Amino acid sequence: MNLYTVPLSRTVKQMLMMLADCVMLGLALWLSFALLGMEFFAVNEGVTFYFALANIASVIVFLRIGLYRAILLYMGLQSGFIVLQGVTISTGLLVATSYFFLPSASYDNAIFPIYWMISLLFVGGSRFVAKVALQNLIQNFRPKEPVIIYGAGSSGMQLVAALQNGDQYLPVAFVDDSRSLIGSTVHGIRVYSPGALLDLVENFSVRQILLAIPSATHVERKEILNRLEHLPVHVKTVPDLFDMVSGKVGVDEIRDIDIEDLLGRDIVPPNPKLLGACITGRSVMVTGAAGSIGSELCRQILLLKPSRLVLLDSFEYGLYTVENELLETKASIEGGEHIELIALLGNVGNPQLMEHAMRRFAVNTVYHVAAYKQVPMVESNIIEGVQNNIFGTLTSAQAAEKTGVTHFVLISTDKAVRPTNFMGATKRFAEQVLQAMAYNKSKTCFSMVRFGNVLGSSGSVVPLFRRQISLGGPVTVTHPEVTRYFMTVQEAAQLVIQAGSMATGGDVFVLDMNEPIKIVDLAKKMVHLMGYDVKDENSYKGDIAIEYTGLRAGEKLYEELLIGESVTGTEHPKIMRAEEEALSLPELEALIGRLQVACKRLDLNQIREILMAAVDGFEPKEGATDPLWHYEVSATEDKIEKLDADGKVTTLYK
Repeated sequence: MNLYTVPLSRTVKQMLMMLADCVMLGLALWLSFALLGMEFFAVNEGVTFYFALANIASVIVFLRIGLYRAILLYMGLQSGFIVLQGVTISTGLLVATSYFFLPSASYDNAIFPIYWMISLLFVGGSRFVAKVALQNLIQNFRPKEPVIIYGAGSSGMQLVAALQNGDQYLPVAFVDDSRSLIGSTVHGIRVYSPGALLDLVENFSVRQILLAIPSATHVERKEILNRLEHLPVHVKTVPDLFDMVSGKVGVDEIRDIDIEDLLGRDIVPPNPKLLGACITGRSVMVTGAAGSIGSELCRQILLLKPSRLVLLDSFEYGLYTVENELLETKASIEGGEHIELIALLGNVGNPQLMEHAMRRFAVNTVYHVAAYKQVPMVESNIIEGVQNNIFGTLTSAQAAEKTGVTHFVLISTDKAVRPTNFMGATKRFAEQVLQAMAYNKSKTCFSMVRFGNVLGSSGSVVPLFRRQISLGGPVTVTHPEVTRYFMTVQEAAQLVIQAGSMATGGDVFVLDMNEPIKIVDLAKKMVHLMGYDVKDENSYKGDIAIEYTGLRAGEKLYEELLIGESVTGTEHPKIMRAEEEALSLPELEALIGRLQVACKRLDLNQIREILMAAVDGFEPKEGATDPLWHYEVSATEDKIEKLDADGKVTTLYK
């Protein structure tokens, strides 16, 4: 049996409700006469017949105005207005019946307002009582989980109304920072101050707190989360205000808190002039378009209405997915039919493809995102890291210069600053490629944007921590002192676009990442806010343990954003311009030539030496695990030999 509906057809239920309304309207009329001391049946011989007709007509009116379409369990304010409208019309019908069929001396006009009030009480009140009874019945069969709603504003009121009609959560209290609301009642639920949270959690056995503060800034949300962190509850939230207003999600779509709320970082509104300068009405190419950063760049670029957007990536399924998403977006924006969207499957290291694509589609602006970014993976695949990150950038930049691309923006990383790993070294080498080309008076404006970790990107620790916590732990952290800069992918993409618009050639832009945070602190906050306790030396009875796995090959404890001390501001408060030394084009060309030979021969020792010579501060740690380190290379012959453990030599390439 379904607890939400009586096992009767919809038509039968409506007929039963119509019959009940007939009885209640008749009873209301009888009480109206009785309260005035009049004998209902003695008024006139035909009064029963005429008033019965009026009642039947009233029920037909109820049917026409939609009162019986409302599902009893989900009746709300709108249904109350329909009841009010229906009872008022019913009273009007009664007045008309009395006027035409009864002598004026046989009744008192005071009957009609009394009838209106009693009918309203019977018809509306009966539905309210039935709704409450049905909700209690459902609650007894399937108890709801008690929750506290933090925020008694409009979103909180919408949320509590949605939850009361649902079958999962039972709101038991509101908590709000506004003193004017404390002590009041909203939808039958009292509003308390934040200081009462611990008592409320214990008294109502609450295990979840729902944040209904979509308009709060990230700083305000961080302060609230700091208060909630040490309570034994799982903190969830309603979507942000923009998503609700845009219709993407409903107020009742509860989810885990966004990690940016823990960072307390408020986004500076973008400068529309900077956003559109290199994009609006232009042909734009994004390499690495299927990745997390590349795809977000594509989303924001499309909204700025380029004449053409070229997506380039070697990851077939990812490119297919982002193309379909952007096609849907394109169809929904005004003027989207005039934007040409092109998906190209290919590698940035292919000079013919890059040059032909840029020339064929008359590309004005390139955002070069394509790169291998995972430190441990590049540390184990050094040659491919060099080929993609260095030579892929070089090939793309040369193609841009040949085809007259106006702006070329490289997406770089904080790991390029005094790197201890090959990924960072290849990215710094790629930066220097663009700097050398820019300083050689290229007509293409080359620039690069350097920033730290992006929340939600592929390889981010946040989804890893969330998955580990949901599985019961342990949460793995490399080192208790490791710290990182964090930024949302949306903000990073916005700032990249704006930074590229300010470039003059050879610029190294550094994004303001605020203060770095300890990864272990982030892990502990996530554990607490998901309703668990950390199990450590201070709390052996905790739920989730944190394990330290040790720094991975090439990993640093602390990341930096600047190589030198020379940095200047720009017209955007979150974007800085770094003044850093770079190699000249002749010096770089010599190193590139040597690097090409070393890659061809798989000479990893030579690659290491070249990167150390080219990248200031590069100090690779011992213990690189690239399997190609086990291959010996002949310096006099163009061949590669494998040296087995027993000393046997096998020629692999000649």
